[in-house]
Amino acid sequence: MHADAPTAGRLAEQALALALKNADGPAEAWARLVRGYHRLNFGTLADAADELCRARACFDAQSDRAGHILAVAGFARTLWRGGRYREAIDTVLPLRDEGLRVLRHAQRSVLLNTIAGCYSANGDSERAFAYMYEALRDAGPAHGHGLDAVLHCNLSNELLQLGDFEEALRQVEQGLGRSARMNNPFLRSVLLINRIICLTEMGRAAEALDDVQAVLALAPDESGRGGNAKHFETLAIAALAADDGPLGERLLALAEASPGAGLPDERLERVVAQALLAHQQQRLPHALQALADERTLAADDGVAGLSLRVRCQFFHCASVLHESAGETRQALADLRQWQSLHLQQAQRASRARYQAAALHTELLRLQHRLEENDARRRDTERARAALAEANSRLARRVDEAQALQEALRRQATRDALTGLFNRRHLDDTLPQLLAQARRAAEPLALALIDLDHFKSVNDRFGHDVGDQLLVAFGRLLARSVRAGDIACRYGGEEFCLLLPATGGLAAQRLVDGLLQRWRREAFELDGLTLQGLSFSAGVVDSDGPALEPAALLRAADQALLMAKQLGRNRVLQTALPAAA
Repeated sequence: MHADAPTAGRLAEQALALALKNADGPAEAWARLVRGYHRLNFGTLADAADELCRARACFDAQSDRAGHILAVAGFARTLWRGGRYREAIDTVLPLRDEGLRVLRHAQRSVLLNTIAGCYSANGDSERAFAYMYEALRDAGPAHGHGLDAVLHCNLSNELLQLGDFEEALRQVEQGLGRSARMNNPFLRSVLLINRIICLTEMGRAAEALDDVQAVLALAPDESGRGGNAKHFETLAIAALAADDGPLGERLLALAEASPGAGLPDERLERVVAQALLAHQQQRLPHALQALADERTLAADDGVAGLSLRVRCQFFHCASVLHESAGETRQALADLRQWQSLHLQQAQRASRARYQAAALHTELLRLQHRLEENDARRRDTERARAALAEANSRLARRVDEAQALQEALRRQATRDALTGLFNRRHLDDTLPQLLAQARRAAEPLALALIDLDHFKSVNDRFGHDVGDQLLVAFGRLLARSVRAGDIACRYGGEEFCLLLPATGGLAAQRLVDGLLQRWRREAFELDGLTLQGLSFSAGVVDSDGPALEPAALLRAADQALLMAKQLGRNRVLQTALPAAA
């Protein structure tokens, strides 16, 4: 089914005809099972459900529990694909323990993958993520018969919901590598769509345009990507994000001509695509109205089938469009909603990895009980080998948990408002960079930046506007620094730049260029334009006596103070004091 879907469909039809002719019950059961799974992708859900129920009845007549479990798993997929999410998980979950006992390798992975899909459809990414990883353990290239490529695809989709786009892209590339040796264009189309989403979310939509064309080139039938979910909305968003308006308009028209977007994710993606197109066509009021019509849905935490990723996408789009319209208060509110949802993604990602460890431990206990029963029929040496393998798997799980803890530590180094590194990261990084600069006999420049008259902005316009200016300045820093430079929020309206292999004069020129760009920024606030903003900065480099990080910071701070005393709106460089 996974390695060669079209051939599998034809063989299942031939096998069923022979089974019925020869009254071969087991053959009929397995042929109907394959037909049912095939129709999940290339037929209607009703036809798939009917065939899977027939398969289950045949397996029951043969007392074949493995086949029964696989047929029920397929039927559960028809339920959640049809929006009956809770009914789906209630159908398949009671069979989990028995399935782990009687199924092996790819069959076991089919069951775990189905449970994962049901949890994913219910918005429970933590459990979905855990079950998918467990499924991938049993469906490697040697035993999975192509199912491992499907699991890489599903894992990438779940990682997208958790906001881990880098890891999602890695899983997509692994799946595409495996699928290249398979005859399954439907699977390839889904992998390409996931890669399109990854690249779009990572701000690399232009790189996804070839994938968009590749998906469109596939026929909407069994020889291509099937006739079910078409994802034209997703493709349209990628095209519009890449500034290909004609392609985006064409894809949106295809989406609107398709059967109504009944699933919540499809509804929100379609309205985002409509808003982006209207914005590009200079119809900003129309774009904002389109978003306003679905705002209630996007803000609802309790909608089944509505992913955090698509909700984040909606509010990010709303923030950008409201900012374009000069509605800064609403833009900031949308940005905060996006930040809140993004934080939920990060929290879910952390819980998902811990859930994976917990599930592995739970399944490991069950596996131990099965092995204990088998051990009575085996010699002591084989029992020890099985236990050693279990310990090895547990050790790998411990390594994964430690890696997760390290990832959480890295998350603690970012400033929540601006997205820049925070003071804690500066304190950790500055001594390391200073030591590297001394070893390489190269200067390290440090700049402290203070936004001028920031308190008066807060007093006049309110802290919401002040926060918006901080976010805007953070974006300017992120766009302006070079690879290898480090931008941090030092505290309040102060920022710090670490510039490796850069002398004081070069750093002064770089920061002065940043000042000129900041002065050209303009913000519309309640009909008034706030422009001509400035900052003061002090620059120092490490060329000279071997000072500690604190002394370097003090020298930059003194230069900053002098810049303020001289009237602000300037960048001053100072030399370090001579060594004692």
